[in-house]
Amino acid sequence: MPWAAIDGATLADEAATLAVGARLAREIKAPCNVALVGDLGAGKTTLVRGFLRALGVNGPIKSPTYALVESYDTPLGPVHHLDCYRIESLEDFEARGGFDYVTSGAIALVEWPDRIADAVRFDGTIELTWAGDGRRVTCHAGDRHG
Repeated sequence: MPWAAIDGATLADEAATLAVGARLAREIKAPCNVALVGDLGAGKTTLVRGFLRALGVNGPIKSPTYALVESYDTPLGPVHHLDCYRIESLEDFEARGGFDYVTSGAIALVEWPDRIADAVRFDGTIELTWAGDGRRVTCHAGDRHG
């Protein structure tokens, strides 16, 4: 599992979360679907921001909560950042074109994967949990999320 290098990391602040995202960018290759699990505010989008900044993406990197997906051109090819928080069903995901992004052969970083878990295969899961004043990163191979 290429992202095992970040397993067990403790994230004291935003800078540490950005750094873990950057480290993940050095480890991961397409095609790859990564489930990002954590409570609201746990740092999932910040981790993605660190990932994309490490790949040279400039400009705003925002949460795709309302749009479902934000896509970025990178040296690794397209990277799709999906947020399934507002997905009501697999039919909703399909109607919004979600399956196109997770089957494109690109890198897809998916927040709230439990909304689409029965229909999408994930190569790994990165879980961010609260640990005191910071967060802890746990990585799992495959579809262990939700």
